[in-house]
Amino acid sequence: MAAVRAARCLFRSFSQVKNVQQNKRILLRCSVRTFCSESEDSAHSHNAKPQFTDPVVQDILSRITGLDLEKVFRPIKQELKLPEYKLMTDEQLNQAMKHATEQAKKLLKMPPVLPERKPIDDVLAEDPILDGMDTAKYVFTDITYNIPHRERFIVVREPNGTLRKATWEERDRLVQVYFPREGRKLTPHHIFKDENLKMVFSQDRHEDVLDLCLVQFEPDSSDYIRIHTATYEDLEKHGKYDLLRSTRHFGGMAWYLLNARRVDGLVVDMLKRELLQDAVSLVSLFHMVHPHSESAQEAALQQATGTDLLKIYAQKESQRAGYIELALQALEPAAEESTAT
Repeated sequence: MAAVRAARCLFRSFSQVKNVQQNKRILLRCSVRTFCSESEDSAHSHNAKPQFTDPVVQDILSRITGLDLEKVFRPIKQELKLPEYKLMTDEQLNQAMKHATEQAKKLLKMPPVLPERKPIDDVLAEDPILDGMDTAKYVFTDITYNIPHRERFIVVREPNGTLRKATWEERDRLVQVYFPREGRKLTPHHIFKDENLKMVFSQDRHEDVLDLCLVQFEPDSSDYIRIHTATYEDLEKHGKYDLLRSTRHFGGMAWYLLNARRVDGLVVDMLKRELLQDAVSLVSLFHMVHPHSESAQEAALQQATGTDLLKIYAQKESQRAGYIELALQALEPAAEESTAT
């Protein structure tokens, strides 16, 4: 009889919680919409800091990413097929190049940059009568297909009788079990361990790590953020920014360095590669992100543009002012010639 009562209690707890969850789902969606609209109005009214998803930010990051078709469509390991040869007129060739450029822009779409998700620690019910009935946990998952994974109802019954919501790690594993995503594994690859990342970085495979991370983890998970941070830090430490240029990860790296106020190395790298306009765009975005910095205020006061903007940044903000000024001196004759023509 005790086992029957325990089973009824287990089923009743799950059913009640599920009904409550379904009833709350609509209210939650409405509340989220209301909160988001109020937050957006409040942000605009207080002149909030630019966000990664803002159109002007995306436009600048896309421009400084570059568009190297040879790098975007570089050969990759895949099934060997016979090559195809086509004879084209000049018009057909131009159309093919235009199509390739449009396809490359889609491939260079930047992954999202999100804050780390808050941990889930919600206890739904305590049933001491179930304490000691089993040594294993029971997981209950709503596998309805038309429900977004973020709203999917997943709870765990502990051996001591506690009924709680599943943690993010548990949710990710269970979603992968019922709705497998191609390329994602239940157990993350060993490459994501810190000691293995160093070896992979020494082989200049930063892009491969970020591509694999994008498949394996959710964009707001702690592992996703940890791996991206480690990758950006290694690129910054060794000045290997060009490894991510013309890839979908360059904008995320630039955004990370902008928020950390550590774009000196990237500015110098751009100037060395004669990417003057990219350096100007990067500094302009820096002033948008840090409008109260001395450099931003001075640039706004003088309404500086072009190389003048870079000179103000070098004088007021940069820790590597000498490198920037020397690079600008080397580029100024070429810039004057292009302006004259």
